Amino acid sequence: MSDITIKQSVKNIIILGSTGSIGTQALEVIRDNPAIFEVSVLSALKNAELLIQQAKEFKPDVVVICDESKYLEVKNALASFDIKVLAGEEALTEVAVHTKGDIVLTALMGSVGLKPTIAAIKAGKNIALANKETLVVAGELVTQLATENNVKILPVDSEHSAIFQCLVGEEKNEIEKIYLTASGGPFLGKNKDFLSTVKKEQALKHPNWVMGAKITIDSASMMNKGLEVIEAKWLFGLNVDQIDVIVHPQSIIHSLVQFTDGSMKAQMGVPDMKLPIQYAINYPDRLKNNFKRFNFLDYPNFSFQKADMKTFRNLELAYNSLSKGGNMPCILNAANEIVVEAFLNDKIGFLEMSDVIERCMEEISFIQNPQLDDYLETDKHSRILAAELVTKSIN
Repeated sequence: MSDITIKQSVKNIIILGSTGSIGTQALEVIRDNPAIFEVSVLSALKNAELLIQQAKEFKPDVVVICDESKYLEVKNALASFDIKVLAGEEALTEVAVHTKGDIVLTALMGSVGLKPTIAAIKAGKNIALANKETLVVAGELVTQLATENNVKILPVDSEHSAIFQCLVGEEKNEIEKIYLTASGGPFLGKNKDFLSTVKKEQALKHPNWVMGAKITIDSASMMNKGLEVIEAKWLFGLNVDQIDVIVHPQSIIHSLVQFTDGSMKAQMGVPDMKLPIQYAINYPDRLKNNFKRFNFLDYPNFSFQKADMKTFRNLELAYNSLSKGGNMPCILNAANEIVVEAFLNDKIGFLEMSDVIERCMEEISFIQNPQLDDYLETDKHSRILAAELVTKSIN
């Protein structure tokens, strides 16, 4: 018998958004598996200090600091390293096609992830997608390009990763429905009177997950689940009526698939984003790890309840935007990014976020079959209008 062993080739990872919650956890996975992963690109929006630390440890070929005012700080700190330093959002598109990168982890927040993701897809690179806004804004365009370029879009969101894992080996079997589970966030069971007075400090206290500020507010308002509904449509080729949301406060069942024979599959585990990150960047192989294991005795009871779309109107608005189609989800997403920032800066109330988003959906011009330029223009105009509406609400 031959004693030759086949060594797995090293995967080079491009991480767009390396200083955020997903990016830092991805680097934990990579740190634990140095024989399997290398990093070719790191990027940060404005956290120059952490980007410098990451670059010194992982020694990528290129780093990008989007905040151009911090370019010299990063460049000078890395002067003794063989690392190219770029600045500005446009540089993200340049590094997304870096020749050494095998897979692009898009962990950017917001619609800024759209252009670099499209560039990476056109370059034939598989995408580990943590930037749900890319599919919310331009799902039809992105999935079409992925098909044309034979590119896999591997979901990193825990819910979509769960669906994806449930579908492995089921390619020939038709989906009847999927259920995206929601924790309910910090305000589960609260009414509008309560929500009208909540502050950002309350909204930022998620009961189960540790995430960045924007996604935590989205979770509290149920917009995060709404964006996931839109993302699921494009990832799995579903109709709106095939996607349901069920509240599961324990966050152990990450999502479920129901097939046409009525049988269901669920993916379960303790709330830990490193697992879906690891699965995406090393797909189709699973890696042994020392992540915390689930113990049934710690969770003797699972509970489920219907999502309250009348109190948490963002989820209803997301479903409405998906039913309308065209550039409507783009409007929803752009307006939401503006109002979340306003809420975090104490410029708008929690319930007023939905009011502004709805006004934008009513007033921005609808385009049935948008192209990339249409999405970008829609995004710009929606942000301008949302900001104006926020200002009027202040005054």
